[in-house]
Amino acid sequence: MSEIQPNKKEVFLLSSISAFIASLCCFTPLILFLLGLSTASFASGLADVFYGQYKWLFRLAGVLSLLVAFIIYLRHKGVCTLDQAKRQRNKIINLALIVFITAVVLYLIWLYVVVEYVGLFLGLWG
Repeated sequence: MSEIQPNKKEVFLLSSISAFIASLCCFTPLILFLLGLSTASFASGLADVFYGQYKWLFRLAGVLSLLVAFIIYLRHKGVCTLDQAKRQRNKIINLALIVFITAVVLYLIWLYVVVEYVGLFLGLWG
């Protein structure tokens, strides 16, 4: 069994995947517009519907993807049984908190800074 010694790159990768999935509510219309598959007004309306009515589903998908990625990461590091998890309980809890907080911060930066300003620049919302 190996020790759980995550580096910054692993924490960032675990967190960024879920943050991206959670922010697809507003990123998808932007991509559709950039690829020429929708008009600006349709993309803006789709973003309003996704963010207004379905934002919690996207956030739930982000949290579930974070949970799955975290379990896969732990299995990859050799924590496969409950006894192994109990022995490294503090490290697992600390890593889970760091990954979750990083995912929330990345979600906020990605959705409310990057996607917002790109959408404003392209004239999709504002």
